[in-house]
Amino acid sequence: MIFYTAWIGITLLSAWVLTLFLRRYALQKSILDIPNERSSHTIVTPRGGGLAIVITFIINLLLLFIHNYLSMRVLSGIGGASLAIAITGFIDDRNPIHSRVRLAIHFLAAIWIAVWLGKIPPVTIFSHVIDLAWFTSVIAVIYLVWLLNLYNFMDGIDGIASIEAITVCLSGGLILYLVSPENIFWLLPVLLAAGVAGFLFWNWPPAKIFMGDVGSAFLGITIGGISLFSMDIGSQLIWSWVILLAVFIIDATVTLIRRMLRGDSFDQAHRNHAYQYASRKFGNHMKISLATGIINVVWLLPIATLVALNKLDGAIGVVIAYLPLIVTAFSLHAGARERQMDYP
Repeated sequence: MIFYTAWIGITLLSAWVLTLFLRRYALQKSILDIPNERSSHTIVTPRGGGLAIVITFIINLLLLFIHNYLSMRVLSGIGGASLAIAITGFIDDRNPIHSRVRLAIHFLAAIWIAVWLGKIPPVTIFSHVIDLAWFTSVIAVIYLVWLLNLYNFMDGIDGIASIEAITVCLSGGLILYLVSPENIFWLLPVLLAAGVAGFLFWNWPPAKIFMGDVGSAFLGITIGGISLFSMDIGSQLIWSWVILLAVFIIDATVTLIRRMLRGDSFDQAHRNHAYQYASRKFGNHMKISLATGIINVVWLLPIATLVALNKLDGAIGVVIAYLPLIVTAFSLHAGARERQMDYP
């Protein structure tokens, strides 16, 4: 365990140093996020710091494979897709890519993971074992593409995407360890959390650098890939990950549905998410980002753990976890049209 602790510490420190250099590089090259009327920020801030998360994770992925802790399936599936998405995000941060091209790449990356994942085991839904055969892979692709995009949508205030990734990955790592301590797969999400923690030092409110699409999209596809490959240990674990990701999934989904119902464009910039309304209401990014982490640990982790240990049906666990958060999202006006009074 001392070896793993040192490994995690080195990852955190490496991400911290890399983010420092990336911040200096972004300032020198004027890779900046310029606030506009749809931004939740008011200060010009360098972006692209998420590359530090990408670099540390890819190196760790290779090291885990070299030490026979991960299979070629996991290395190729998660590594290939996440790297492709990171490269796309890196380019998009500098020269915006057309939304259709970007979405096509997202689907190709998701399909890549689904191919390496292979046959997905049957899932228990309300005590009934369901095997949808090939259609399960289609659902997995849609799940990955949505998770990738919603993570990008939710990266709108200081620290929230980082705190979400850290708490979700550490919680997921703990659950994996509890279910199968002999399987070192638990170390993968923990190392990802360590890389994000190193970046968070610079992204802590008020942020000195943003992660950019290179980081947010990468986190979405990577966490999604980890959640699906967790099913090799137990099919019920997919429910645990869906529960752990509830805050982001609910806010992004409710917001998107309400916006599309009134005819707003899917990729139009906006400030209609519940967390954005909340940050303006309380006038503080830190409170909302920390609240996200607290909800993940205090509310969602216990439910996800019960599901993972087969003490609670996965679908029932999702209902229990999601209902109060859905009510909260609507109470915070997720997806509602902005009024003049909503602006600071």
